[in-house]
Amino acid sequence: MRTTTAENLARWAWSYEPDGDDLALAERSLRDTLAVTLAARGHEVAALAAPLPDAARWAAVGHVLDFDDVHVESTSHVSVVTLAAALAAGGDARAYLAGAGVMTRLGTLLGWPHYAAGWHATCTQGAPAAAVAAGVALGLPPDGLATAMALALPAAGGVQAAFGTHGKALQVGFAAEAGVRAARLARAGATADPRALDAWLGLVGGTGAGVFPDGRPAVADGLAVKLHPCCYAMQRPIAAVRELRARHGRIAPADVVGVLVTTPDASMRPLIHDRPRTGLEAKFSMPYAVAAALLDDFPDFTSFTDAAVGRTEARRLMAATEVVRTPGGDGLLSGLVDIRLELADGGALRTSLALPPGSPSRPPAPEDLAGKFAACGADVPGLLDGVTWSSAPGLLASALRNPDPLTR
Repeated sequence: MRTTTAENLARWAWSYEPDGDDLALAERSLRDTLAVTLAARGHEVAALAAPLPDAARWAAVGHVLDFDDVHVESTSHVSVVTLAAALAAGGDARAYLAGAGVMTRLGTLLGWPHYAAGWHATCTQGAPAAAVAAGVALGLPPDGLATAMALALPAAGGVQAAFGTHGKALQVGFAAEAGVRAARLARAGATADPRALDAWLGLVGGTGAGVFPDGRPAVADGLAVKLHPCCYAMQRPIAAVRELRARHGRIAPADVVGVLVTTPDASMRPLIHDRPRTGLEAKFSMPYAVAAALLDDFPDFTSFTDAAVGRTEARRLMAATEVVRTPGGDGLLSGLVDIRLELADGGALRTSLALPPGSPSRPPAPEDLAGKFAACGADVPGLLDGVTWSSAPGLLASALRNPDPLTR
């Protein structure tokens, strides 16, 4: 009988032991995810999620600002799901990395067509991966991990139509909690057929059972760290405009009378709001990415408020922006983004960019991370430097009870 995908993944996760590089990634992910979660502690989603179990609450709040890390190849926010599940189950770096490894491997099986069909891959891959993160934390053996993945599948949903609403963050929270719940049920003796994962893969466009190498790293190709609190598909155009401004000096937004953005169709898949009305919608808007990069020195939280989106000049720039989608692409960073600014004096400025800062091939510098943590309000001396996997749940619980700025 063919070994199922769930059994392959479970054996890998159970036997996995992190090396130094894996642990370094885990420590960065812990601090980055905690920082963006702390930044959202006063967000309305934090209040909405207050009655939810820990994993759901932590993941939803950690995702609502869209500032959490991304695995580019699987088009999924890996850490916010698997880290929340690992912490809620009392796990450590190994539990998180095992879950993250399963999530990225599932993403490989599902591929770009799954995301392009409209699925929210963070949720679909996230639920069974969260079951592994929690299951490793709870000490489940391989058959228990495979059972937990199968038990998590009823929650392995989520669609991109939720982007720009509270639903996007909340469905990520539901995926994390489903994984924890499934792992606890498996530990209690609940049964499920591991073949369910292969059946589900077939239904949602995956390639079926796969053979996974036992080697490292846990997270192939690394994780991208965001420098701006918006969809990862907006990081590249924002960076392109900022690099253009750096080369030519400050460009007065009033001098820009037209914008032409040329980009592969794939890179536009999550950017579903051409004329955003709210800060949440603006996080998924190519025209607003250009407007914010022209209007704000460094697009940050203040750029993605309802008031910022409603600025007269922002509305004008969005209306002046034309997006041309070139055919094809198989990911958010396919090809190049090309941006041309038409100026009032008849001149034009143009730039192209392949990879934004923060991508695995352009990792964030220490000062980038320090600036991000400061923006998140997580720069209290020693707060994140001294955090451990065992102290993180207490930090999250305390912060989400108190939306005021943190103190030591």
